[in-house]
This record gives sequence, C-alpha cells and structure tokens, in this order.
Amino acid sequence: MKKYFFAFYILFASVCCNAQTTKPFVLGQIDQVYSKELSENRVLNIYLPQGYSPDSTATYPVIYLLDGSADEDFIHIAGLAQFLNFSWINILPKTIIVGIANVDRRRDFTFPTHNAADLKQSPTSGGSATFIRFIKNELQPYIQKNYKINQHSTLIGESFGGLLATEILLKEPALFTDYIIISPSLWWDDESLLKDAKKFLHPITNHHTQVYISVGNEGKQMQDDVDTLVNLLKPLYKTFYYPFPEENHATIMHRSVYKAFEVLNKKE
Repeated sequence: MKKYFFAFYILFASVCCNAQTTKPFVLGQIDQVYSKELSENRVLNIYLPQGYSPDSTATYPVIYLLDGSADEDFIHIAGLAQFLNFSWINILPKTIIVGIANVDRRRDFTFPTHNAADLKQSPTSGGSATFIRFIKNELQPYIQKNYKINQHSTLIGESFGGLLATEILLKEPALFTDYIIISPSLWWDDESLLKDAKKFLHPITNHHTQVYISVGNEGKQMQDDVDTLVNLLKPLYKTFYYPFPEENHATIMHRSVYKAFEVLNKKE
C-alpha cells in the first residue's frame, strides 16, 4: 500500500511542479473606461506591437476595431496585424489595435429607423449619434493620452459596424484617416443613409482619407447598396473596392481585412 501511495505522491508532485511552470499567453491588455456619453463602462481590448514601450519616443498608427470583443473580431485582427508586420512580409507597420468590446451593437451602430421591421428586429436601436460622440469625445482622447500613437488612424466595421463606419465617414470624415468598410448594412431604414449621402458629401481639399469597401455573395440589395456607396465616394476619396464573391456575410471578414491591410499600406 505504501509503495502505491509513494508512486501517487511522486506523480502528484510532478504534476504540481509542471503546473508551476505554466503561465498565461498574453495577447494584449484590457482597459476599462467609463463613458459619460453612454452612461456605462466600456471594455477596450488593446494589442500593442512587439517592442512597444511607453518610455520610447516611437509612435504608432492605431486601428479602432468595432465588434472588438475577445469572442468577436479582436483576436484574429490582432493576429493579422502581428503577422503582416513580420520583417520578411512587412505589409503593415507596427500598429496598435483598439478593440471596442460590445455592450449592445444594434443600439450603438444604428441611427433611428422608421421601418417597422427594423424596429421589431432591433428594439434598442438608434443610438449611433451617442456612440459617435463617445468615440470622438472620450475614446480617441483616452487613447491619445495613454498610448504612443501618431496621426494615422483606421476604423474597421463589418455588417452593422460597416453601417456605422459609413455614417462616420459621411458625417465626421476627419475622425479617421482610413476606413475599412465590409458588407455594410446599408439597407437599414430603407437605405436612408445612401439616399441622404449627397447632403453630407462635399469637396475636401488636402484630405488624404483612404476608403476600402468590400462585399461578399450576399444578395442583390447588398451588392447594389455597395455599388452606390462606391460611386458616391470615388470623386472625393481614394476609394478601393474589392468584391469577394466566394465569401458570404459570415465568412468575409478575415480575408477582406487581410486584403485591406495590403491595399491601404501599399508602398508607392
């Protein structure tokens, strides 16, 4: 009996010792900020590039990622940023990723709608103006104060996030230097954002905004809406359009962002 107990003890001790050498694999850090605009705490998932130091004079571009929760798009977009910065690839410069974790994406990413079906599907919708103020007045100043960023900033949005990114581009274009808009839900409120777009668009001098737009095989309305958006933006911005007919609404995000990083950071 004693020898069996001793063997068990050795096995248990070995497991414990091995366990003591285990440590977490850290991809980023989590910041929490209180938003007066939204009257709630918001979680930010932050990816910092290799070599980042708050004591360094180096500064970095920043990508703001809608749908930036850990169980949404943060991990794989941070992975793309890390991969495309490898020295033998060198497509994307060292970049900070700010993933904005969701609380109620339909509330935050949509403007008010008069469509009864929209309201039935999304009863909490209509809060995009407040969320845009959060980005402008609270989130961006927080990142500027606490991280070593430069003047180059990108917004990534897909689906309802793409709707919000389009709304910001039309109404507050100077908030970001680059926009990555994927499969935007421009059908919202009977396509009112597209119908009203011309009253927001106006010639901008010395504005170097780049816009990347893509859509998958997602039906005629989605395709027609994206075509309309691209044609509206081309006269004013450096606009890139890349369709992904082999992808659908659920699968387009990763491949499209990879392409966007290539296109928007192409060496002249």
